[in-house]
Amino acid sequence: MYVITGATGNTGSVVANRLLDAGKKVRVVSRNPEHLKDLVARGAEPFVADLSDQAALTKAFTGAEAVYVMIPPDMSTQDPSGYQNKVGDAIAGALQAASVKNAVLLSSVGADKESGTGPVAGLHKFEKKLNAITGLNVLHLRPGYFMENTLGQVGAIKGFGKAAGPLRGDLKLPMIATRDIGQAAADALLKLDFKGQQTRELLGHRDLSYNEATAIIAKAIHDADLQYVHLPNEQIQPMLVQMGMSTNSADLILEMCGALNSGYMKALEPRTAKNTTPTSFETFVAEEFVPLFKGQSEAA
Repeated sequence: MYVITGATGNTGSVVANRLLDAGKKVRVVSRNPEHLKDLVARGAEPFVADLSDQAALTKAFTGAEAVYVMIPPDMSTQDPSGYQNKVGDAIAGALQAASVKNAVLLSSVGADKESGTGPVAGLHKFEKKLNAITGLNVLHLRPGYFMENTLGQVGAIKGFGKAAGPLRGDLKLPMIATRDIGQAAADALLKLDFKGQQTRELLGHRDLSYNEATAIIAKAIHDADLQYVHLPNEQIQPMLVQMGMSTNSADLILEMCGALNSGYMKALEPRTAKNTTPTSFETFVAEEFVPLFKGQSEAA
């Protein structure tokens, strides 16, 4: 039996569905039972628990052959590091108490660094907590920059006629679709071919800069004049807060972007067939960005 945390999220839902497709017994964890309905309809066993509740998670993990673990983002909290520590401690404690033998962790490129990487520093701590569990085989998946992050540009393009953000326009990023992260995690869970503590980067289809990504978006939405503008942090921070982030969460996101801009936070592995994933940014834009862009146009 497999247990999936974050089962209704972008990666966890893919993991759960892939395991169900393979005929596996799957237990899916969420705070909201309503969100699990589709997976339950496919045969998954629902388990309602908060990821900061170690006792509940211990029950959820008991009897599992393997568990997919993650810390879902909470951008509204004024104590993002404390939140990450609380959830990480609960998950690690539950894995140990339930004597789980195998776990796949959603981490990030840059989790090799102890500090200076914004929210990714919390994933560094999470990795270390799982590495300390005796008898646990754990695979830390470290994906690159989520293609889904570019969906925020819909609002910028609608409001300002430009794509804009805190990252340098010429900075090459290993952009990855979250669906491909979910597929990689599911493959690892099905194979269970990792022992001890292992790390595996996922670098997406290819490296792209925001200038290049904006050109692809421009072509897809038929806006030949669309350009990307690199804005200073003092302009971006209030925009992030207006989008619903706490000031502390916004500051950590900007710290992460600074670490990317400077090259302090970057992939460690050379690109190979093993860490390259199939979904191109062109495909992502056609299937995810354009429908969202058109939907907002129709709503307006």
